[in-house]
Amino acid sequence: MTIKNTSPEVIRQLLEQQRAFFSSGKTRSLTFRKENLDRLLAVIHLYETRIAEALWSDLHKSPEETFLTETSIVTQEIALHRRLLRQWADIQPVSTPWHLFPSVSRILYEPLGVSLIMAPWNYPFQLLFNPLVGAISAGCCSMLKPSPYTPAIARVMEEMIRETFDPGFVSIVQGDRIVNEILLKQRFDLIFFTGSPALGKVVMKAASGHLTPVVLELGGKSPCIVDEYANIPVAAKRIAWGKTINAGQTCIAPDYLFVHRSVKDSLLRKIGEAITGMYGENIRQSRFYPRIVNRKAMERLHQLMQHGKIVWGGEMDMEEKFIAPTIIDEVKPDFPVMQEEIFGPILPVLTFDHINEVSSYINSQEKPLALYYFGKRSSGRKLLLNTSSGGGCINDTILHIANHYMPFGGVGNSGMGKYHGYDSFLAFSNRRAMVTTTTLIDLPLRYPPFSWFPLLKKIL
Repeated sequence: MTIKNTSPEVIRQLLEQQRAFFSSGKTRSLTFRKENLDRLLAVIHLYETRIAEALWSDLHKSPEETFLTETSIVTQEIALHRRLLRQWADIQPVSTPWHLFPSVSRILYEPLGVSLIMAPWNYPFQLLFNPLVGAISAGCCSMLKPSPYTPAIARVMEEMIRETFDPGFVSIVQGDRIVNEILLKQRFDLIFFTGSPALGKVVMKAASGHLTPVVLELGGKSPCIVDEYANIPVAAKRIAWGKTINAGQTCIAPDYLFVHRSVKDSLLRKIGEAITGMYGENIRQSRFYPRIVNRKAMERLHQLMQHGKIVWGGEMDMEEKFIAPTIIDEVKPDFPVMQEEIFGPILPVLTFDHINEVSSYINSQEKPLALYYFGKRSSGRKLLLNTSSGGGCINDTILHIANHYMPFGGVGNSGMGKYHGYDSFLAFSNRRAMVTTTTLIDLPLRYPPFSWFPLLKKIL
């Protein structure tokens, strides 16, 4: 199944329609926004079975994993925005310094305008529709661009969008990198991109031509640290879960394991047992274990498995796009598996004797999207203070993305800008500072020839 490229003419026509639609002022109405959030929620429920079927076709995701990691995240996001939108969008009074009397100050929230939302293939539904919730909530028009590498769900989402929204408000275009290049030459009021740091640089460079603001949700090598006082059985199960969701094709998956020498052997054994407990002895036959997206990704992952000692897993089938969860020990920092984000079910293992070794190594690398620590909470908080990451967990993995009351995003090489919940509303909004001053009183202090300057200097 292949996706046909949307033509440049259609893209330009849709963009003109969206600019005209936004200029009409319809999207500024909170009633309009809530109605369209309701429409989005309704069509997700209507298409729930087809969404699951498409993701099974593209990535071998089970309906259960699709619900947990794709649709439910979006529907919960919609519910939160629907409930709190009026509160978020209200004019916000702020303090005014007394020397600005008789003025009052407020912050108004206005939509940025026409946004471009570009999604990757690993969570193709969630990562296209979740930003869309923020765009609708803020009152923006949106052009959506799914990944061509997951064509089944791309077609379903196209049908959903065309059935639900006026194309002047929300439209969808399809295609490969040629279409991406065409889109990035256009002027948008915001570009929201999820993908790799390398492609994020391309997007940011293109956006700079129009001084377009960007939200870049990227990735990186997210460390998972297991200290000597960690609860090993629980840590093993949570690491195995976080690493094998979507067969490791998750931007916040534990990318590599940094484990205290005293607990390494028991931890690796328990991780293997946890994987077997989730997927059975024959993982390939499990309906809960996804597949790698395409042959190119399989070949890349195969190369990353060539260094170090495989102590668990290692099986792969190129035709089935299957790679078993694989633990690689005796890894060195200069191995290829430690030089790029893995984005697959491979877990390289580094060993430490003192936690300072861990913070020194992490700080010598690009800032990761997530950081996970297992051990004493006090030690975890100390490690967090000595390192930087977009987010993370103490004694867990992945879960920080599921809290809609917290911002999600990267830092440095792992991205810029935050979203989810209120931060999604802010991402697509302009916080507009407004001062209102009465004309009944006009103090002379600010006007030339500054006769009152000595007094003014004392006041300021």
